[in-house]
Amino acid sequence: MLFPPFRKPTVWGYHMTADLSFFDQVNKNFDRAAAMTEHPPGLLEQIKSVNSVIHFTFPLIRDDSSLKVIHAWRAEHSQHKLPTKGGIRYAANVNEDEVMALSALMTYKCAIVNVPFGGAKGGVKISAHEYSVGELERITRRFTFELNKKNFIGPGLDVPAPDFATSGREMAWIADTYMSLNPHDIDAMGCVTAKPVGQGGIRGRVEATGRGVFFGLREVCIIVEDMRALGLTPGLEGKRVVVQGLGNVGYHAAKFMQEEGGAVIVGMIEYEGSISKPDGIDVEALMAHRSETGSILGFPGAEDLPSRDVGLELDCDILIPAALENAITMDNAPRIKAKIIAEAANGPISSDASAHLFERGVMIIPDAYINAGGVTVSYFEWLKDLQHVRFGRMEKRFVESSSRKLLSAIENSTNRIFSDQEIAEIAKGPGEIDLVNSGLEETMIEAYHEIREIKCAKGDNVDLRTASMIDAIDKVAVSYRELGVFP
Repeated sequence: MLFPPFRKPTVWGYHMTADLSFFDQVNKNFDRAAAMTEHPPGLLEQIKSVNSVIHFTFPLIRDDSSLKVIHAWRAEHSQHKLPTKGGIRYAANVNEDEVMALSALMTYKCAIVNVPFGGAKGGVKISAHEYSVGELERITRRFTFELNKKNFIGPGLDVPAPDFATSGREMAWIADTYMSLNPHDIDAMGCVTAKPVGQGGIRGRVEATGRGVFFGLREVCIIVEDMRALGLTPGLEGKRVVVQGLGNVGYHAAKFMQEEGGAVIVGMIEYEGSISKPDGIDVEALMAHRSETGSILGFPGAEDLPSRDVGLELDCDILIPAALENAITMDNAPRIKAKIIAEAANGPISSDASAHLFERGVMIIPDAYINAGGVTVSYFEWLKDLQHVRFGRMEKRFVESSSRKLLSAIENSTNRIFSDQEIAEIAKGPGEIDLVNSGLEETMIEAYHEIREIKCAKGDNVDLRTASMIDAIDKVAVSYRELGVFP
């Protein structure tokens, strides 16, 4: 039988094992969830198959005039919706299996948060730190040229984004190269996302993943019955939080959890070590300390812990691993004390550790949902590039004028006089960042309740990870049926 029946509660993370490749592991997780749906085997096989994958090789003349052959890949997992979407990573260990697996995860992630993209992923087999800026630019532009030649890039075809060791700088190079190759495409700027704002990017993209983690956790924690089951009070206020990783995602997640959620950051973990401060770590002060000293260790008022692993095992309500794959395995899972784990990184919990934690009653919020803020705001950037107008430009002043008229009417009818500061705050029209954050908030709230509804319908043996995969499968299946591919 292609999709064996689901016999016992099992949780599957996304990581490589000795006998399974990364893509095999993703598909095994798919099969577990697929067995709990009623879709025909042929449709399920279509959903999980990679539509297209291409391997490029091209020469690079290095700065010392030596020749290096560069290997690169792009996988388009599903074209049930176009364009496909996914990052490009620069890593020495990237390979075809990895980009296939990550492209599949992008399909499921986009479906979960209702972003109308198929999944894709790209990789260039280099260690970025070993190359000069000029060499990286030549690699990026040549890769873009190869993608364009094979129709693997375009605002209506396939839209890359940053991933490991790439950033807005590389995305700007990609956009510039694509536009030079397609001078008559008026939507050419939409060929890639997470560009600098001045190069067609969008405000709020940098912090989008971390802010999405905050929005998702806030929604999880307001559900009274779920919090009671964990022995917690509803809401983020006062929740004790440990964050692993002070990169872009971890920093912004911690910042918003503290500043907007009222959570207490009791522990921080970085590659140089971990610290604990039960009465709360000021995130901005810690960042300043690390910028000055090069380390989180020695932060005033905090205790330096013996190792990074000890930080993961701190007593807390919420643990946010936002750094490495397989940060939690069966080596340390039995000592994890958190009641909620939000997978802000990709695959931070191994499959056997996930099963162990689930059986202990720990709530794991899966990466395919909780770190989807980046692709969500990338979708908004893509829309902005196609519309050729900044969000808020058309309506900001109109909203302000209408709001001021309403406040004036209230003053005239009630004798209530608003101060200039009150009028400025109440009547403020939405700018681009306001609309982006509003759209991200709505996306994370809506998606979580869809996942939770599936989990509740399937029973206690189903965790949020499996429920999110069922959600993705159902949505992609609907698209194929609507296309008339399957009855």
